[in-house]
Amino acid sequence: MNVVEICAGAGGQSLGLHKAGFAHDLAVELDETAAETLRTNLVADVRVGDVADASVWSPTSYEGVTLFAGGVPCPPFSVAGQQLGSSDERDLLAWAVEQVGVIRPRSVMLENVRGLASPRFSAYRQRVLDRLEHWGYVGEWRLIYAADHGVPQLRPRFVLVALQEDDHEYFRWPEPSSDPRVTIGNALHGLMAAEGWRYADEWRHLANDIGPTLVGGSKKHGGADLGPTRAREAWRRLYVDGRGVADNAPGLNAPSSLKTMPRLTVQMTARVQGWTESDAWQFVGRKTSQYRQIGNAFPPPVAEAIGRSIASAIRHESASKRAATRMDSLHDAVYRALAASSRPLTLAELVKAENANNLAVVERKLADLRRDFELEVVTGADGVERYRLGEFKGFTGQSDHMRHDYLLRARHRVS
Repeated sequence: MNVVEICAGAGGQSLGLHKAGFAHDLAVELDETAAETLRTNLVADVRVGDVADASVWSPTSYEGVTLFAGGVPCPPFSVAGQQLGSSDERDLLAWAVEQVGVIRPRSVMLENVRGLASPRFSAYRQRVLDRLEHWGYVGEWRLIYAADHGVPQLRPRFVLVALQEDDHEYFRWPEPSSDPRVTIGNALHGLMAAEGWRYADEWRHLANDIGPTLVGGSKKHGGADLGPTRAREAWRRLYVDGRGVADNAPGLNAPSSLKTMPRLTVQMTARVQGWTESDAWQFVGRKTSQYRQIGNAFPPPVAEAIGRSIASAIRHESASKRAATRMDSLHDAVYRALAASSRPLTLAELVKAENANNLAVVERKLADLRRDFELEVVTGADGVERYRLGEFKGFTGQSDHMRHDYLLRARHRVS
């Protein structure tokens, strides 16, 4: 089975898919150092540049690939940002979905942050599923926690999987494989003890929980630390100093973590993200760059688990679920009613479509819709306002879109 991967980073998703049985025909990544890491370890053909730039790669050259995958930029949907969605110049999700109609892969896997699962983006998600359905694919969204798959941090990721209808009926999301979950202490004990630290056993006992989501991967962020105040406080409760990343593990005479908490090394953060010792993964670049690559990665064990589920569906290995109701197919009834209607709809009609008999809910959805779509308000002869859905504001490949100017001005800050 072959895969084309976009926004590949340093290879977290790549490694997981490789373990699930997929071989890369191509990977595309904007950051040169991350691309070199991926090229050094796994993928021969790594293109560097804007994934939407036709001079970097041609999607039409990979028609019929088994899997089209990627981790498109998260800031447009992150609750840590402004959740601008399609108005964020970095948004590539809509563009990536459009490539499904070009490449016609057997399957699709795109991952992003939990914020994309919020009500704010219900219409955006619905548009994605409807576009996939237009090309004959059935898509499902699912919130996956890395800690359920052997990774010692919570790290929720919102994942889209889509398959052609004949394959989708065999698709099952992977079941949690970690019970109990792997703790930070157990995951990192060997690395903490590597330089002979006398208090490594004590620290393992104190760090007896899963870690917070590893953050700090943005190029706008100055140096290598484990994130903002809230994240560092969560690490402090695990007796880890999150204010920086160490060059080495604690030495023989380093004090107890009850007195001076140790910092994680780059190697330790990679272990927290799901890379194992047997992977022998080499990160290229200086410490801050290496940590940024790790902080931006998709945990390999999670990618492997989902990849195996996709491969199993393609091989039709599980029982068919053709008779099962598709509960995932409707995310936003207001958007769907507007998109399907040839005429403007009244608020009363939208309330009826939403099926909750709640005007406030519909008004909130209309407000969210305006952020990602043109929404025309028409007053009829009867004086009643009606709503008509206009163009999607997001980037789907337009040559005159605002993102092109943004990349020219700020490419060095994009991660």
